[in-house]
Amino acid sequence: MTIPPSESPPTGSPDGTGPEDERVEETAPVGVPGSEEIERLRAEVAALRAQLEGERRRRPSRGGAIRRGVAAVLAVVAAFALVTSVVGLWAATTTLNTDRWVATVAPLPQDPKVNAAVAEYSTTEVFRVLDVEQRLRTVLPEQAAFVAGPLTAQIREQVRKTVQNVLGSDRFQVIWVELNRQLHQKVVDVVEGESNVVTAREDSVQIDLLPLINQVLRQLSDQLPTLFGKEITLPDLSSGAIPENLRLRVEEALGVTLPADFATFTVYDSGQLWEVQQAVASAKRYLALFVAGTILLLLAAFVVSPQRRRTAVQFGLWLVVAAVTVTVVLRAVRREILEAMPAGVYHDGVDAAMTTVFRLLRERDVQLIVIGSAIALLAYLAGPGRFPVWLRHSAARWTAAGWRRVRAGSVVVAARGPGFIARNLDPVRVGGLVVAILLALVLSSWTSLLVIVVLLVAYEVAVTLIAHRHTEAERTPPPALG
Repeated sequence: MTIPPSESPPTGSPDGTGPEDERVEETAPVGVPGSEEIERLRAEVAALRAQLEGERRRRPSRGGAIRRGVAAVLAVVAAFALVTSVVGLWAATTTLNTDRWVATVAPLPQDPKVNAAVAEYSTTEVFRVLDVEQRLRTVLPEQAAFVAGPLTAQIREQVRKTVQNVLGSDRFQVIWVELNRQLHQKVVDVVEGESNVVTAREDSVQIDLLPLINQVLRQLSDQLPTLFGKEITLPDLSSGAIPENLRLRVEEALGVTLPADFATFTVYDSGQLWEVQQAVASAKRYLALFVAGTILLLLAAFVVSPQRRRTAVQFGLWLVVAAVTVTVVLRAVRREILEAMPAGVYHDGVDAAMTTVFRLLRERDVQLIVIGSAIALLAYLAGPGRFPVWLRHSAARWTAAGWRRVRAGSVVVAARGPGFIARNLDPVRVGGLVVAILLALVLSSWTSLLVIVVLLVAYEVAVTLIAHRHTEAERTPPPALG
C-alpha cells in the first residue's frame, strides 16, 4: 500500500519535537485549524524560558550583592585604617623621633608670638616671687616711696625685654636645641606623665619653664645686680643638663620659697587630652599592625569585590571622609585649647606653637584628601556611566584635534621660526632672560636657581645657533643646475 506524501508519518525524536515539527511551527499559516494553539504554546515556551533565565540571573546576583556589601565594608575600614596609620607614622616620626622633634620645635623661640607669650609669662612669674615693688619701698626713703610704682613698671619692662632677648639669642637657640635633644625622652614621657619638663595628667598638661627663668635670672644678675639685693649664683644650663634640684637652688639663690605652681604653665585642662594622648600612644604602639592590616584590608576588598572600579570609588570617598574627620578632630582640640587661653599674647602664643607642631600632620591630611579625591574621580571616569563615556570620547576628539594643530603649527614653526629668530635675535634673547628672572623670583631655592641658569644658557646657545645657521643658509647661493 502506498502512502501519499501528505500522510507520511512524522519523523524525528520520539517526543514529537523533530525537525518537521519545528518546520510546521515556523510555517503554520494563520487561519489554519490549530494555529492559535501553536501561538499559545509559543508564548508559554517563551515565558518559561524568560523565567528560567531570570532565575539563573537572580541566583548569582544575590551572591554578588553580598560580595559588594562585604567589599564596601572592607573599603571603609581600610580607609580609616590608612588614616590611623598615617597618624601613627606622624607620631612615630615627629613627636617620638628625636631628630624630627628637635627640627620641629627648634623655631619656636624665634616665633614672635611664642616669644611674646613666654616673655610675658616668665616676667609675671619672676615679679610674683621677687615682689619688686615691696623691695623698692623698703630701700627707698619714705619721701621717695611714691616712685616705687613707676620704677617697678620700668624694671618689669626691662625684665620682659631681657627674657625676649634670651629667647631670641643665637646662644639660647643652641641651648634650646641641645636641651630638646637631651631631654627628648622626657618629652616622650608626656603620654605617661613622667616627664619633669612636660607632664600630662588625666586632667591637664603642663610645661615647666623654670630652666628658662634660671637663664634669665643669671642675665638679670649681671644687668640689674641691685634687683636681688645681693649677688646670686645660679647653675649654667648651657650644656643642656638640668639639675634635679634646680628648684631648690633657685630658692636658695633668691632667698624665697617658690610656689608649687611657679613657672608651671598649664597648656590644656581637660580629660579629652589624656584620651588623645593615649590614642596617639596606641597608634604608635600598634603601628606595624595598622599598616599591615590596612594593606590586607585593601587587598581583600578588591579580591572580594565583583566590581573593583566601584570599590575603588568607595575607597577614595571614604579616604576623604576619614581624612576630613582627622581635620575636624584637630580643629576641635585646637579650639578647646585656645578657648582655655585668655585673649592676648597667651592665646596667640599657644596658637602659633600648635601651628608649628602640627604642621606636618596637617600636610599629610591634605595629601590624603587629594589622593582620595583623585582615586574616586579617576575610578568614576573610567566607568561605563553616560557622563564618563561622553567625557572620554570628547577628550579623545579634543586630543586628536589638538595634536593635528600642534603638528600643523610645528610645520609652520620649522619653516618660519629660524627666519623669525634670525631677524629678531636680540629681542628673543632678552625675552628668555626676562622669563628666567621671573622664575628666579618665584623659585628661590639654590637647586631651582641652578636649573634656571642651565636652561637659560642652553636657550641662549640654541637661539644663537639657529639664527647663525639660518643666516649662513641665506648667504649660500643655491647650486647651479646642469
